[in-house]
Amino acid sequence: MDIGRIRAETPGCADVVHLNNAGAALPPAVVHDTVIDHLRLEASIGGYEAADAVMDLLTDSYAVLARLIGARSDEIAYVENATRAWEMAFHAIPFKPGDRILTTTSEYSSNALAFIHAAARHRVAVEVVPDDEHGQLSLPALARMLDDGGVRLVAINHVPTHDGLVNPAAEVGRLTRAAGALYLLDACQSVGQLAIDVTEIGCDLLSATGRKFLRGPRGTGFLYVRRDVLDDLHPPFVDLRAAEWTGPHSYELRPDARRFETWERFVAGQLGQARAAAYAMDIGVAAIEDRVLSLATRLRAALAELPGVTVHDRGLRKSGIVTFTHADLAAAEIVGLLAERHINVRVAQQSYRYDAGRSPLPRVRASVHYYNTEEELDRTTGVLAALLQ
Repeated sequence: MDIGRIRAETPGCADVVHLNNAGAALPPAVVHDTVIDHLRLEASIGGYEAADAVMDLLTDSYAVLARLIGARSDEIAYVENATRAWEMAFHAIPFKPGDRILTTTSEYSSNALAFIHAAARHRVAVEVVPDDEHGQLSLPALARMLDDGGVRLVAINHVPTHDGLVNPAAEVGRLTRAAGALYLLDACQSVGQLAIDVTEIGCDLLSATGRKFLRGPRGTGFLYVRRDVLDDLHPPFVDLRAAEWTGPHSYELRPDARRFETWERFVAGQLGQARAAAYAMDIGVAAIEDRVLSLATRLRAALAELPGVTVHDRGLRKSGIVTFTHADLAAAEIVGLLAERHINVRVAQQSYRYDAGRSPLPRVRASVHYYNTEEELDRTTGVLAALLQ
């Protein structure tokens, strides 16, 4: 991996040490230019006409994203963000009273709110799979809960936003498939930093965003829907993109995953997200994963050496997200002090409503990417060491 070339192709690297890739990564210039060029085209000839002019690229964008995660192009829907992608999938499931939903202690707050909504609306039960000794989802506990029957959906995050663990997604897929339950994987923090293959994972549905580790534009995301489950899912709302109006009181849904789309979309963003996916594949997603995990391991080790610092990351396998606290300085204060020195980190706070035994104390979240350097990490820990004296 030619880090010098990659950094030269990432203008933001000249201005900041960007360790907030779990929030929004720095885009390569080619992604930024793709978006700007299309906006200029819209301004010069009109939005509809500009979309017509790039229709081949828009059509190909589905194949690009499909290659990124090992899917088929007809299993991909372009959606404006990961939250909407996840919600479209979740609310398309025909829940019945008494159905069970299984999730994790580390579930994202937005997803948990949707579970509560479904429990009230459909009278389903939401149950939390306990953690194992490493802090990730316990596979033996999941197997026992699936054996009890009545599980309609297993919905988990691949990588939590507030600590470093990677949940065992493929192992969950094998258990879920054997039990005949649907499997929804929130991959908003894993696509772009980890190699993803939906066939190997065995998920039926996967939601992702463009702006995080994929290095795409904000306001973009996508949804994967396995072809075999498509006919069992009805989107929570439809428009002329999702369905054909066949009569005064009837319509017919599209036969592919684009039944989860709406006609109006951020066309420049769709092009930019596909370009970001192509850029990642040109570098190599396996190489990206190796470098991200190596940098994160280096950063954790350096932080653990600092007096008063506690690293909070859990999991048998860890991601590029590194979280820590200091005994005396609040997370927000550390974030502000680093920002003054052009080092971007973020405050991460999870409510832990599913795990009352854990402290909700805000943490500093430093999330590395492959364009970061060892020197940047050393600079960050050196600045922290000076600040914390």
